[in-house]
Amino acid sequence: GVEASRLALFVAVICCEDTTRIRATEDARRWALADQRYRATCSVGANIAVGFGCSSGKEKAHFYEYALGSARESRDWYHKVRHLLSESVYPHRTEQLTQIIKLLITAIPISRITTIREDPTIYSTDTDPIQSNKPLITYHASGTPKCPKTRQFARY
Repeated sequence: GVEASRLALFVAVICCEDTTRIRATEDARRWALADQRYRATCSVGANIAVGFGCSSGKEKAHFYEYALGSARESRDWYHKVRHLLSESVYPHRTEQLTQIIKLLITAIPISRITTIREDPTIYSTDTDPIQSNKPLITYHASGTPKCPKTRQFARY
C-alpha cells in the first residue's frame, strides 16, 4: 500500500508534465487522449488513498482493485500515446505503472484478510462498596457488560 501510493503520486506528477507537452499541440484528438490518460493516472493514487482510510479489509481491497484497474488503464493509454512522447518517456512510465500493478496485486489479497479493529480490552466502571477494589460490573471495549455471576459477556 504505502509504496504503491508513493509511486502513484510520482507517476501522477510526471503524467501532468507529459499531458502539458501533448496538449501544447492544436490537435483536439491528442487533447482527448492526454486528458483520459491523465484522469486514469490520477485515479490510481486517489483510490489507494481512499483504501487507506477503510477499516474493513474487504472495503480496502475493493478500492485497491479500483486502483489496479486505473493503473492498467493508464498503462494502456500511455501505450496509445507513445508516438507523442520521447523515446525514453514511454518505457519509463510503463515500468513505473507496472511496478504499481505488481504492488497492488500483492496488497489486495493481504488487505482482504486484515482489518483495523480495537483490541478487546476489559475495563471496570465501578467498584463494589462492600468488597473494596472489586469491580461491580466489568465491560468489554465494545461496551458489552459482563455478568458478575457467570463472568460471560452479554450477547445482544
